[in-house]
Amino acid sequence: MMWSPSPRTARLGAPVCVGRDPSPEPVMTTTTLTTIHVPSMLRPSCGGAARLAVPGGTVRAALEELERRHPALHRCICDETGAVRRHVGVFVNTEHIRDLEGLETRLGPGDTITILPAVSGG
Repeated sequence: MMWSPSPRTARLGAPVCVGRDPSPEPVMTTTTLTTIHVPSMLRPSCGGAARLAVPGGTVRAALEELERRHPALHRCICDETGAVRRHVGVFVNTEHIRDLEGLETRLGPGDTITILPAVSGG
């Protein structure tokens, strides 16, 4: 299988595959939903759902909507100030938001957010 960059990677200036038609920055509409992948350890906080579809033009907006719909899950991801907890990784597609624009990372059609809590043990 041949690697091809995600649309987000291509927008950030990474090499683009030959034949790819560069498109303008996607615009989030109220009908466009972002999929949030929920790890198994956090699923009890959202009724057992593995994936949630939420609207939001940025990661912050998507997490705010998540707070309205599933407050217990939001508390596992964010602290009382709305910042992502230190032990939780938040990825847009395959890129950590700390390497993008943090909570202000824009979301486009087809983007996914993956929540990845740190796991430790012996």
